[in-house]
Amino acid sequence: MPSMTGMSGPTTTSTGAASRATGSSHSMGGGGGMSGMSGMGGNSCKISMLWNWYTIDSCFIARSWRIRSRGAFAGSCIGVILLVIALEFLRRSQREFDRYVRTTNQRGRIERSSSSSNSDGDGSDSSQSKSGLRVGVRAWRGAPIGGGSQLKLWQQMVRSLLYMVQFAVGYFIMLLAMYYNGYIIISIFIGAFLGAMIFQWDTISKPTGVEQREACCA
Repeated sequence: MPSMTGMSGPTTTSTGAASRATGSSHSMGGGGGMSGMSGMGGNSCKISMLWNWYTIDSCFIARSWRIRSRGAFAGSCIGVILLVIALEFLRRSQREFDRYVRTTNQRGRIERSSSSSNSDGDGSDSSQSKSGLRVGVRAWRGAPIGGGSQLKLWQQMVRSLLYMVQFAVGYFIMLLAMYYNGYIIISIFIGAFLGAMIFQWDTISKPTGVEQREACCA
């Protein structure tokens, strides 16, 4: 019996030490995990799919676009305003290029038509003047005078390039709006107002009425 008591004493002591070591390791592991999660939380971006007014630590488009100060957020809002103004500039550029293409192509067709009528030479002066008048009316209406397309290949390529850039900028603005940040959305509205004030003076000057004005993004 004394020998049994002497054997149970060291066993109980070792078991208690092992349990204390296991408990301390669990507490250290739990503390390390919590500290790691809090560190990740401190470095995370503030993103919400609901209406919000986040400023500091808010992110847009990519993690690299992270706001770390109020000055940086103000600069981002100004950049968004300028981006929307740039979109209106692209739309105006496309309208101006279309006008240039129409004027250039119509002038070329009129010159070709007048030169061909002069080369005939067997018609009366009155018939030639009437033919020239019909050509001028058709050119003013924008109708094709001769056969073939109104556009050359390089002209359509430039128009497509302008449209592609406009499309990309418009969808970039749409992605910014989907962060539901009130300051960013207000900046988009301000940019649309300023862009229309600067670049949409030409949309009312067409004789047949107001040109089609695109809404929002593309």
